[in-house]
Amino acid sequence: MWPSTVWSSEGLDATNARATALRSDQFYGRYANPTVSQFEYAVAALEGAESAVAFGSGMGALASVVLALCGSGSHIVAQDSLYGGTYSFLEGPCRRFGIDVTFVDAKVPGALTSAVVPGKTMLVIAETPSNPCLELVDLEELGAIRGPFTLVDSTLGTPLGQQPLRHGVDLVLHSATKGIGGHNDAMIGVVAGEKDLIDAVWQYAVLHGASASPYDAHNALRGIKTLDVRTTRQAASALSLATSLSRHPAVSAVHYPFLESHAQHDLARKQMRNGGSVLSFDLRGGITHARALIDSLTLARPATSFGGPETLVCHPATSTHVGMPPDLLSRIGITNGLIRVSVGLEHYDDILNDLVKTLG
Repeated sequence: MWPSTVWSSEGLDATNARATALRSDQFYGRYANPTVSQFEYAVAALEGAESAVAFGSGMGALASVVLALCGSGSHIVAQDSLYGGTYSFLEGPCRRFGIDVTFVDAKVPGALTSAVVPGKTMLVIAETPSNPCLELVDLEELGAIRGPFTLVDSTLGTPLGQQPLRHGVDLVLHSATKGIGGHNDAMIGVVAGEKDLIDAVWQYAVLHGASASPYDAHNALRGIKTLDVRTTRQAASALSLATSLSRHPAVSAVHYPFLESHAQHDLARKQMRNGGSVLSFDLRGGITHARALIDSLTLARPATSFGGPETLVCHPATSTHVGMPPDLLSRIGITNGLIRVSVGLEHYDDILNDLVKTLG
C-alpha cells in the first residue's frame, strides 16, 4: 500500500519526464498512485478492457467522463430511470455549462438510438440494471450506436454479473464503493474502456481532481478477492427473497431481473450472469407501511448504499432520489411505497422475516 502523495526524482530532467508522461504513478498523487494503478489494472482485467482509471467516487467518475467528452453545445442522451445523483448532475451542472440533455425511456427498443442527434450528440448514458427499479437496457442495441460515445453505469451488475464492453459499449463505469469494494469502507469510482479513450478521460481527470485515495483503492482490491463468492451468495439470496416477497399480500410488485415476472426477464438472462444483489418492492400501504417496515428493522439496517456484506434497506423517494421531480419519480416507478433492499450475506430466511414482520 503506497500512501505517498509525492515522489522525489533524480533531477530536473527526470522530474520533467514524469510531469509530461501519461499516468506516471510516481510523480504526484493527483496524477496516479501505484496502489490505485493496481486497482485499475484489476478492474480492466475483470471487464476485458484495455485500461481503466479510478476516481474518488462513482459521481467523480461520471462527472469526469461527461466533462472530458462534452462541452458547451454538446448533447447527451440518457435514460430517465437513473440514480438520483446522476440525474441531478445532468439536469444541473450540465445544463448550466450549456450541455443539452435528452432523457428517454430506455426500456423502449430504439429509444436511445432515436434520440441521437448526428453531429451533436457526444455521449449516450445508460444505467443497467437501474437504481432502484432494476430496469434493463439492451446492451447489444446500445453498443450498436455509432457516432457518440456510449457509457454504461454497471454498478448494480458488477463486472462478474455482466460485461457491457463485450457488447460494443465504449465505457463501463462503477461506483466501486458498492459491490466491487463490498465492505462499505471504500469510497471509489472507476471507468474502463479502450486505452486511448481512458487516457483522454485521465487527462481531464487530473484537472478535475476527483482522485482516488490509495487507502480506498487498497480496500477495493481486497474486495475484488471475494467478489465472486460474495455476489454468488447475494444473488441467490436476492432471487429467493424476490420470489417470497412476490407472494406476500402486502406487496404489489417486486423488481428483480431474474424473477420470471420481471418484464425484461428474457433480456436479463441473455446479457447478465446473475440478477445481482439488489431488489426493490412496492408496498400496498404506501409511505405508512414503508415507514413501519424501516423503523422496525432489527437485522437489516436503514442505509442508502448497496453491495456490502450487511443487508441494507432504503426508501428511495425520501433518500437516494429525493431531489428528482415528483412527476418523474412517478413515471419511472419510484412510489412512496417502494423499498430498495441491498441483500447481504445473512441467511435469506432471516432477512425475509425481518422485512415482513410488520406487514401481517
